[in-house]
Amino acid sequence: MVASVPDHFTRFGAIDWSGAKGSRHRGIALAVSEAGDAAPVLVDPPGGVWSRTAILDWLLAHRAEPMLVGFDMSFCAPFLERGAYLPGESTQTGAKAFWAYVDANSPDEDLGAASFLDSRRGVHFYLGAADGEKAKFLHFRRAEAIHNETGFGKATTVYDAIGAAQVAKASFAGMRLLHHLDGRVPVWPFDPAPRSGMLIVEIYTAIAARAAGLRKGLSKLRTPEALDEAMAALGSKAHTPLSRYDDHSTDAILASAWLRANVGRPELWSPTGLTDEIARTEGWTFGVA
Repeated sequence: MVASVPDHFTRFGAIDWSGAKGSRHRGIALAVSEAGDAAPVLVDPPGGVWSRTAILDWLLAHRAEPMLVGFDMSFCAPFLERGAYLPGESTQTGAKAFWAYVDANSPDEDLGAASFLDSRRGVHFYLGAADGEKAKFLHFRRAEAIHNETGFGKATTVYDAIGAAQVAKASFAGMRLLHHLDGRVPVWPFDPAPRSGMLIVEIYTAIAARAAGLRKGLSKLRTPEALDEAMAALGSKAHTPLSRYDDHSTDAILASAWLRANVGRPELWSPTGLTDEIARTEGWTFGVA
């Protein structure tokens, strides 16, 4: 799949996302950088703590701006490996229809999707030893499989909802968000990159960490010195000191700087393994070439 390199972006947002229950989430952070080399800055959430709905509102309010926005989550479930997102249940054959299905079957507040996973545990999702052998749930999208083969890190599957590295809950909550953005803000590669305005892409913060020189397994930045060293490796000036150095904030800041530094790479917009079918059904992680 060959795509042109968009050249209109002058702002770069990165969102560390959360699938936690409830309506306010300290696990969500949003950082934005401008063209140039000034460090990204955190966007203050309304009321002091972000909700998923507030992120949706922020995106819609800024959608006319020339902004590339990356979300640290999986934008869809694997489809090609088994010919279905949820074998024996789902009939959708495209990501956008599956987003709508997840949204319609998730009554959780604030675009949450925990109940979607809980009600299907042991059938489609692994939430603990009672669900049987974990290995039978380990199905991957094409982009995840390719990334895992590189040796730079191990992307997890959205069917595994256990452990600190799991992305399942955040990803299914994210699919609800993407459904509400569908037709309003383009999402790559399900939609082509626009010539103006906002575009949303999936990112993996471990890719940004490796690019900044952080070793696998030691990619979290919890001191101002460590953050500035990583930022310098991405061509960014030192950051404005933060009130606290939590993983969510520093991940968002680093990912924003990484997006800005890598937006012009043609191979990231036309990855070797990305086909039209994959773009329609599973999507792709921006940064996996």
